[in-house]
Amino acid sequence: MPRITVTVDGITYEEEVEPRLLLVHLLRDRLGKTGTPVGCDTGNCGACTVMLDGKSVKSCSVLAAQADECDVVTIEGLGRAGELHPMQQAFHAEHALQCGYCTPGMIMAAIDLLRDTPDPSDEAIREGLEGNLCRCTGYSNIVRAVRRGAREMSGETPAPATGGEVRTS
Repeated sequence: MPRITVTVDGITYEEEVEPRLLLVHLLRDRLGKTGTPVGCDTGNCGACTVMLDGKSVKSCSVLAAQADECDVVTIEGLGRAGELHPMQQAFHAEHALQCGYCTPGMIMAAIDLLRDTPDPSDEAIREGLEGNLCRCTGYSNIVRAVRRGAREMSGETPAPATGGEVRTS
């Protein structure tokens, strides 16, 4: 079995992995990173999105062996010492979740989007998140959350929360 070295959320792990083991299963089953859900196991829903060397990937479509010598950041590795990451705070403030299943992947994809486009339009946000599916919220609150997260990450004072409006499709 191949032996890999991978850094996950700042901690380096050495693991023997079967060649067919998916990164999502390494994270959840071996390393206890259960904040990364298994959604579809086909790369369609985006719930399992993590950062791999700074770029968002769907961890159900990456073999664990491909992450050898890489840096992985999960939803659990975003915040610092009891503080949420600004994008996590924005999702909370804008009520951008209902069941929460897609939220980790949405947040990771949103952060990746903002790396390349720090002040995206609503259309750019929707396009940037199109590989991540949500069956509960109707996306309006998610788009507002990404806008708010962009402002917070850039150091701007965030606008007041929208009062908890939740729309479903």
